[in-house]
Amino acid sequence: MTHRYAAFEGVDGAGKTTVAARVADRLAGRGFDVLAVREPGGTPTGEAIRKILLGLGGDVADWAEALLFAAARSQLASEVVGPALAAGRAVVSDRSVYSSLAYQGGARGLGIEAVRMVNEAGLGGVWPETVVLLRLDPERGLAREDGADRISTAGLALQVRVAEAYDRLAAAEAERFVVVDASAPFDAVVAAAETEVLRRW
Repeated sequence: MTHRYAAFEGVDGAGKTTVAARVADRLAGRGFDVLAVREPGGTPTGEAIRKILLGLGGDVADWAEALLFAAARSQLASEVVGPALAAGRAVVSDRSVYSSLAYQGGARGLGIEAVRMVNEAGLGGVWPETVVLLRLDPERGLAREDGADRISTAGLALQVRVAEAYDRLAAAEAERFVVVDASAPFDAVVAAAETEVLRRW
């Protein structure tokens, strides 16, 4: 199915949350009926899972991490994103299934295709048509972080592998990905991202 569904991706500290929110506001100003969501979260189930996944303290095995992300995402797709798209709304997401492909599939070494299959089973075709990859040096991204979570505290080596996985995904799915230089000034990043989303919508 084809819908106006754009996801913002990148390493920790790339600016996904703030850029996605600003772009969503600007698109709404242009007359789009925009729903902004975040992953993990966006539903009571998803927010409870978010606390487990991102809270400091406590160990989460790699596949448990992948499956918890997939569970939260499936609930969001079923309860929020799918119905919004079916009603003709546009969706802008702070992270998506591509985070799991990069973090758990690539960086954690579980296998991108293995993680893709788990998520496909739970999403029922609710999949972003546009992925805005905010590309940033991982070391600079970690330095930008205001507050650490369980995943960002795993350190630079993990984030380097995440960045490499995103680059592989962007090359393999060039028709879906747009890459924006997240080291540019904030307003320039927002403008570039908005332009690319509009071009595809």
